[in-house]
Amino acid sequence: MARRNSSSNSGGFLFKTGIFAALAGLAFFLFNQFGGKKSNQPIDEKPPIEISNGQPKTDVGTPQPPTESQVPEEIFPAASGEVVRHTWYTLGYSEDHEQAEWVAYELTRDHLNENWAERPNSFRPDPEVDTESATPRDYNSSGYDKGHLCPAADMAFDAAAIDETFFMSNMSPQVPAFNMGIWRELEELTRDWARRFNHLYVVTGPVLSQPGLGQIGFSKVTVPSYYYKVLLAPDQQKAIAFILPNQVSEKRVTDYACSIDKVENATGIDFFPRVLKGLGEELEGSLDKDAWPINSKRYQERVKVWNVKR
Repeated sequence: MARRNSSSNSGGFLFKTGIFAALAGLAFFLFNQFGGKKSNQPIDEKPPIEISNGQPKTDVGTPQPPTESQVPEEIFPAASGEVVRHTWYTLGYSEDHEQAEWVAYELTRDHLNENWAERPNSFRPDPEVDTESATPRDYNSSGYDKGHLCPAADMAFDAAAIDETFFMSNMSPQVPAFNMGIWRELEELTRDWARRFNHLYVVTGPVLSQPGLGQIGFSKVTVPSYYYKVLLAPDQQKAIAFILPNQVSEKRVTDYACSIDKVENATGIDFFPRVLKGLGEELEGSLDKDAWPINSKRYQERVKVWNVKR
């Protein structure tokens, strides 16, 4: 009986020792799996925190638009300021006024006949302006529209092209009834004329040489008193220009038509110096309104609807 008791006690001791060893081994395994990796890092090191800047992430796999400018340099005006080239339009930026003093591009019938891309409304600073452009916030509660100089509809033939028109360097503070009224009518007429003549060279911008209507925003964006648009049909050797006050108007667009020379005198900018040479320079002092017909129905819609819509 004594031997049986000794053997039973010895077996129980070994059994308990085995259980303890198994538990210790399990604890060591769990520590290595879940706790051991942290021992290689400094105590105060934390994983990096991703801070959102409020902008959507860019998919690096998304095809990017061509960066080479498609605007022929010979249509650039001679003026001061930083020249900023985008794919389908080029501008001369005035840091003193935080906007473009001119925007130049070619408008073609083929592009206008393309299916229109969706309007993005992606207003944002222009990263190509060395001195930094104005921002959308400058226009907040100002009472003025972010008026396009190169219209979005002129670049609607391509999604990347229309998106470029929403850089703030292409914006200028416009009275809402002007932006949605006579300025809109002139933009639509310009597209009519581009279809008529096959293609146009267009230069447009604010008249910054004249006293403005004040400034807006932290960037102190000048509010222009007048805007101009200069159009040249090179194949037909026809030209026309306009100077319009930044206000609601019930006059016909052609009441504001003038020669290129008049816009040059008002702005101090030399338009198409490389194109209008020799006999072509005569176009700068001429004005033939009959060569640029207008749509009377659109004029009536502007006066009765667009002028009072906002």
